[in-house]
Amino acid sequence: MTGHSRTRLERVRASVGIAQLALQQIEDDLSADDVDPAELAAILRELIEDTDPPGGFIPAVAQLLTVAARRAEQIEPDRDGDASGPMHEAAALLADNAGQLLIWAANSLHPQGDL
Repeated sequence: MTGHSRTRLERVRASVGIAQLALQQIEDDLSADDVDPAELAAILRELIEDTDPPGGFIPAVAQLLTVAARRAEQIEPDRDGDASGPMHEAAALLADNAGQLLIWAANSLHPQGDL
């Protein structure tokens, strides 16, 4: 592994660590005894909707997987899609299925969506 690759991997590890801390904070907030249906619906919508920052968390993860899949398409040895195909599928599942399921859940909890 080259020095640039090692540095890149270290940056990715640090970023993943930061993301894990942020997700832990969200989990802690979701576990609070006073979370009501309207607030839970609003939290779910924050994960999927175009809010501030634009895109939402789930779409951002889907986009990250899409970028990784596009890179894999360029560098996978046989260009057969064995690496890129599953990443594209995972991105689509997140963007389409997970996003829609979270919307349905949020609407079931609180149709208006606003606190």
